[in-house]
Formats: sequence, structure tokens, C-alpha cells
Amino acid sequence: MSDGQGSTVSHPPTERFDAAVTLARTLHADQARKGTKVAYLSHLLGVASLVMEYGGDEDQVIAALLHDAVEDAGGAPTEAAIRDQFGDRVADIVRACSDTDVMPKPPWEERKRAYLEHLVGVDDTTLLVSLADKVHNARSLASDLSVHGDALWDRFHASSEQSHWYYDSLADIYAERLGETALVAELRSAIARTWGDAGAAR
Repeated sequence: MSDGQGSTVSHPPTERFDAAVTLARTLHADQARKGTKVAYLSHLLGVASLVMEYGGDEDQVIAALLHDAVEDAGGAPTEAAIRDQFGDRVADIVRACSDTDVMPKPPWEERKRAYLEHLVGVDDTTLLVSLADKVHNARSLASDLSVHGDALWDRFHASSEQSHWYYDSLADIYAERLGETALVAELRSAIARTWGDAGAAR
């Protein structure tokens, strides 16, 4: 990462990036983060920012902006539109980051166990986007918990205990696949802030 002075941008944003921001804004225009009035686009931009900061290329950044589009904004037809506009690599990352394209969604635990199994076999290109997504979500959990306390969990289909299991399992998979990188450490730190030392790096 850089202070922005006197450096060369490795992957400067292009018109494709602009188009991806526009599509993400359009697809998620009426959506807010769970239990809040905050535009869901804030999460997508946050994940894209993390992917940029940790070395992702343009396809990965675009996939970060669109990573929830298949799951939450149209299913298979949306995937086809992304594939047509941004290419197979972006669409494949978005597909690999999706829990499901079925509505209504399958039960929470069934989806999460399937995603964990799936994550073991995805490529490193997808892992960066997936990890950035989980880091941004985990940071938000830690921040919101400090404000709302245990009432926070009323927003979600999963309990605190279930969510703790899921995030710890994710962190272990990312660490096994990528090593204890700085971004994995960010995830472990957010887990620790939410659930205490049991979620800290080990």
C-alpha cells in the first residue's frame, strides 16, 4: 500500500471499473445492510477497496463490486449479464463467491457448510475476493456489536454461536490456503473483537 505520493498505480481504474460500479449501484439500489438504513453499496465498495489494497487486479476488483449480485440481485440471469459484459473470469469469481442462486435461499447452516467445502477448492484469485468480503463483514459485526450489544444478532438468521463457528472456520481455511497473511490477520482480529480471545489468531 502507498501514501499516494510519487508512486505508480499497478492497476489504474478503467471504464470497465466505472461500468461495474454503475451496475452494482443499479442491481443493489434498493438494498440496505441488515438492520440498518445504510446503502448496501457501501459494503460492495468496501470489499472492492480491500481487494485493491491487497493487490487484486481489475477483474478481481470488478468481481468484488459484483460478488453478491448473483446471490442477492437476480440469480442466473444476472450471472449471464455479468459474463456478457465483463467476461468469464469476472463471472466465474462472482459465481464462486455466491452461496446460492436459488430463491428462497436454502437454510443458513446448509448454505454455509456447503460454502466452506467449496472454498477449499477455489483458486487463489477467488480467495482474495472472498476473504475481503468476510473481512469487511467481520469488521462491521465488531463495530455494530459495540454499539448495539447482543441485540445485533436479531438481524441475522444465525445466532452468535453459529456465526462464531462460521467465521473461525473461514479464517482457518483462508490461513491454510494463503498462509497467515495480513488480510487473514485482519479477519482474525475482527473475530477476536466480536467474540473474544477464542477468535484470536492461534
